[in-house]
Amino acid sequence: MSGTPAWFSLTPIAEEIMERHPGYRVEIIAGHLLVTPVPDAPHARVLSKIMVLLFRGELHRGETLVAQKIAIRLPTGPEDYAVPDLVVVDENIEDHYAENNTYHPACFRLVLEVTSENWKDDLGTKVNAYAQAGVPVYAVVDRTHRRLHLFTDPTGDQYAHHRVHTPGELVTLPDSIGAKVTLDVAAIIEAGRPRR
Repeated sequence: MSGTPAWFSLTPIAEEIMERHPGYRVEIIAGHLLVTPVPDAPHARVLSKIMVLLFRGELHRGETLVAQKIAIRLPTGPEDYAVPDLVVVDENIEDHYAENNTYHPACFRLVLEVTSENWKDDLGTKVNAYAQAGVPVYAVVDRTHRRLHLFTDPTGDQYAHHRVHTPGELVTLPDSIGAKVTLDVAAIIEAGRPRR
């Protein structure tokens, strides 16, 4: 059930926020507007570290593309979309264009979020939305609690499997993303630690 009446549109409000606050990420999920401020340097370090591992796994050639900030159309409401921090998608993603610079969820193999102050959205609202969209693998680098969450096997609005990994563990991502990639949880969490 959507959080807004059918006659009300959040899209113009989202567009106005993006225009007035460049760099802010604006998403509409389950009829709610989510606004995330510009990420800090540790957030960017986490994304860079993971991207390098995905590139080494050769996920950025052939059938797949590794990218940041590609919007996924969500089935949770008529205007709903999210803009994940990092994705692994089918190389032909442009063939799956939906509208308003969003793409159909069928071409998304992995969605990854790195938490900021909005960690509750990443570990709550977005879990259900990505599961409903059928995203096979959803990963969350939880900088607040120093954990890596891995959600797999979407069924309805939930994931059948949710594993929480802590520093000291090595986590191999599911083969469904297109290659074997192992993440060192300690190194990823350390990359996200503020150094000031």
